[in-house]
Amino acid sequence: MEFMDVITTRRSVRSYLNKPIKKEHLELILEAGRNAPSYQNRQCWRFLVIDDPKIIKEIGANTGLVGKINFFIKDAPVLIIACADPAKSGGINGQDYYLVDTAVAFQQMMLTAWNFGIGSCWMAALSEKKLKQALSIPKKIRVVGMSPFGYPKEKEGLYGKMVKVFAGSNNRKKKDDIICFNEWKL
Repeated sequence: MEFMDVITTRRSVRSYLNKPIKKEHLELILEAGRNAPSYQNRQCWRFLVIDDPKIIKEIGANTGLVGKINFFIKDAPVLIIACADPAKSGGINGQDYYLVDTAVAFQQMMLTAWNFGIGSCWMAALSEKKLKQALSIPKKIRVVGMSPFGYPKEKEGLYGKMVKVFAGSNNRKKKDDIICFNEWKL
């Protein structure tokens, strides 16, 4: 896929085929995250890769902020938990960069996955406490987000359609609404 096609066609996927991800593709996805830029190249991110279907189903059923909101991950062949060690990052101007660093690395992973036809869905509606307990993540580590990774079903499920309507996923702002040159004019 051409790079801008990867950028412009990537979407959140919430319905997955029962098809494993090729090992070499998963390795390249993880390598993309490993090679991301970070605050003073400290590379504070840590990624927990779950490929055991039982664990993925358990996480989907028990780690949402409300009820079983993350149930849709149950069919994904891989779930990646994006974590960070804040002590291995830094801050400037009152901003903690572990969040930025981990988000950049995770986005690179998602774009690489999409290039192979593998969908993902950035998820933040999770209980960090429950995830840490379920997966033995140390107290000092922060969970920044998680995403299922898998091949999208041809037809999106009802849940995915509803979330996209609720979130306004098809509504992209115009460039003039978000970009100005040389001085603030927004």
